[in-house]
Formats: sequence, C-alpha cells, structure tokens
Amino acid sequence: MEITFIVALPFILAMAILPLRSKLSSSAQGWLLSASMVLLFLIALLQLPAVIQNDALIYSQNWVEDLQLNITLYLDGLSLLFVLIVTGIGAVIVFYAGHYFTDAHKSGRFLSLLLAFTGSMLALVLSGNVITLFISWELTSIISFLLISFYGNEAKARSGALQALIITGGGGLALFIGLMLLGTASGSMELSEILASRTAIQESPFFIAISVLIFVGCFTKSAQWPFHFWLPDAMSAPTPASAFLHSATMVKAGIYLLARLYPVLGDTPIWTNTLLTVGLFTMLYSSLVALRQRDLKGCLAFS
Repeated sequence: MEITFIVALPFILAMAILPLRSKLSSSAQGWLLSASMVLLFLIALLQLPAVIQNDALIYSQNWVEDLQLNITLYLDGLSLLFVLIVTGIGAVIVFYAGHYFTDAHKSGRFLSLLLAFTGSMLALVLSGNVITLFISWELTSIISFLLISFYGNEAKARSGALQALIITGGGGLALFIGLMLLGTASGSMELSEILASRTAIQESPFFIAISVLIFVGCFTKSAQWPFHFWLPDAMSAPTPASAFLHSATMVKAGIYLLARLYPVLGDTPIWTNTLLTVGLFTMLYSSLVALRQRDLKGCLAFS
C-alpha cells in the first residue's frame, strides 16, 4: 500500500496545486509541496527494514488480462536508493522552486509539472514490469520537454526542448524494442522473473541486440557520448528544472536501468567493454569541455 502511495501522491498534488495557485503564494506552494516530498522520503525510509528482511516488496494489479499484463511495483534495495534520491533531492528543489518564481500562477504551473515528473521518475524506478517501466521512461521525456520549454517565448528554450525530446524519445524507442526482446528471451515481462532468467537471456540469439538496444536507450537518457549534446542545450530550462531533471534525476534513469539489468546482462564482454569505453570517454571529454564553460549551468551540464 505504501509503495502505491509513493507513486500516486506526486500526481495527485500535481493536479491539486493548479486550482490552489490563486490562493497560495509561490513560497507557500514551495513549503507545502516540499513538506509532501519529505513525507514521501520518510515513508520510503520506513520500508527499509521490510526490504532488508524480504529482499523485495512486490505489489501487482492485473491490467490487461487477455495479454497477461500487470501493473507491478517492485521495491528492493536498488529502487529504494533511487526513491530516496528522487524524494530527498526533490524536497530541496521544490522548496527552492517555490522561492524562484515571484508569480504564483507561474510557480503553480511549474511546480505541477515538476511534481508530475517526480511521479513519473518514482514510477520508473519502482516499476516491476518492463511495459510500465517503458511508459514511465517516456513520461519523463515528455514532461522534461514541457519543463525545458517552460519559457516558450524563447527560441533557445523551444529548440533545446525539441532536441532533448527527439534524442531521448528516439533512444526510448530503441529501449522499447530491447525490453520486448528481453521479455521474449526470459518468457515474461515481469522484472522478478527476468532477473531470475540470466542463463536463458544470455543464451538467447537476441542477446547482442538486447544489449545494444538497451545501451542506446540508457546512453541517450543519461547524455553519454555520442548523445551528450542535448543536455547543455536543455539548460535553457528554469534553474530548478535543470538542477532536478538534468543533474539529479532524469539523467540517473539510464544509470538505474543499467544497474537494474546488471544481474542478467552484466559480466559479459559486450557489457564490460561498452560501458568502460563509452563511460571513460564521456568522463574525459566532458571534464575537458566543462573547464571551458563561462557560466555555471554550462559547467554543471558537462560535469
């Protein structure tokens, strides 16, 4: 029950804040919504003993019975860590966002999008089914597009948002194919069953394709070379969005998925060689470029 509440509350608040913005100042909105994020952080933290005792907490609800598709939430140590990152950093960013805008209507619209993104990110890291994981993955890209283009009257914001959507959306399509092949190889779309099917997946004729497609999805999301160029242009978003999406959470989605699938895809030549090559080159290249930036956002984007 607590797992579903963690995912649902940000979406509920995202809808609730819009009619309240005429009655609450921007700072009051920040205080209220930041407190809700702290509440989610504490609820998630209270799940730690149960996760340690049971390894994973699973909640499943039948979705499309004919296709045997379920909406499954899966909370283990890895997903709990990312839930704490999203809600903990989110509490600080939401509080800052409430004081970033002076216009209560503009603040409410921005905070509504920020909370919707938070809910999408929480749904992503708690997904126990690759279908719901992909839906959450694409939701983060769409809401990120809306946040980057928040100042829609600026050409730079519009172009940066469109570029980010094309790159991360295209990577998402590659990821979708990879996840479908992964489910086919394991015989199930449920994460718990996929994680128990290492031998079947690695012996599948689709193994190389699965690895490459998932790499493309993760590298585009996390702005790894050669897909890195969308992230600096996305810094045209309001500063709270840049801090939350493009430094703390959305770019971590790719890292989360790689860590999640390590038990079934890891310790193979394609996995090790690809991650070492792309990761080290991205670190070296971006570090050198970051030294040449003349503004803090540019430095943050590359570093």
